[in-house]
Amino acid sequence: MTTKPPSSTAHSRGVLLVFAATVAWSASGIYARLLTTDAWTAIAWRSLFAAIFLIVPMVLFGGAGTRRQWKKTFAPAGLALIACQTISQAAFIGAYYTTSVANVAVIYATAPFIAAILGWLLLKEPIAWRAMVAGLGCLIGVGIIISASMGAGRIVGDLLALLMTVTFAVVIVVPRLDPELPAMPPIFVSALLAFAIFAPFGSWESLDAHNMLVLAAFGATNFSIALVLFIMGARHLPPAESALIGTTEIVMTPVWVWLLFSEQPPVATLVGGTVILAAVLWYTLSELRRSKKRG
Repeated sequence: MTTKPPSSTAHSRGVLLVFAATVAWSASGIYARLLTTDAWTAIAWRSLFAAIFLIVPMVLFGGAGTRRQWKKTFAPAGLALIACQTISQAAFIGAYYTTSVANVAVIYATAPFIAAILGWLLLKEPIAWRAMVAGLGCLIGVGIIISASMGAGRIVGDLLALLMTVTFAVVIVVPRLDPELPAMPPIFVSALLAFAIFAPFGSWESLDAHNMLVLAAFGATNFSIALVLFIMGARHLPPAESALIGTTEIVMTPVWVWLLFSEQPPVATLVGGTVILAAVLWYTLSELRRSKKRG
């Protein structure tokens, strides 16, 4: 029995929804630069609002789960997912506070290739030569960015961005270790956990109306709404096409901050980012061509 290809209307809708999700994700740098709180407060309250707004997609897409799914959430694989997601989200905000938005965006673009390496190490999954070449290109790009940051006071932020990327790559791989692991409950728990861990170190005095509004929008659009849009759109597209659209986030994230806050990416970031973007685009385009041939 063959699966019918999506109609042109459904495909167009899918492209628009995935692109809208990518735009929502790319706004993270804007929110980070609008905040006037310390990093601890930003991590805690962005996580709390993310958890609150995640309830909607959990109900819409059945992510609220059954009792059995919640039990799986607190099994070893689920706990590993919760831990890595918590670290990733904390490092994500911390990186924005200690390095440029452009550095965070381009380092994060290497996540799929780090996930491929982890899949090879943990699951013995073969790595296609295209992924190896693209991953090497990404490694070179990250090396250029981090080496330039050593003397510019951005090394801590770049390392946090790398920690965020590695732990998120683990989040990608863990569900393959346990295919029955539910998707949304661990993310929901990790958001609440991040709030519980970091809120005591935050500054309640800095939570004025401006910061509360920015943090609420950060959690709602960059987390919940983006997730809903992506889930709705990706069902109409091949995975490689969704990934290709997602690569635009690498460019959009620093561009928004440059236009709105005049934060120019360092020269090394432009060079390393170009290498990473070229590697990601080459890989996703080749995967898209392969999927079309198979179809």
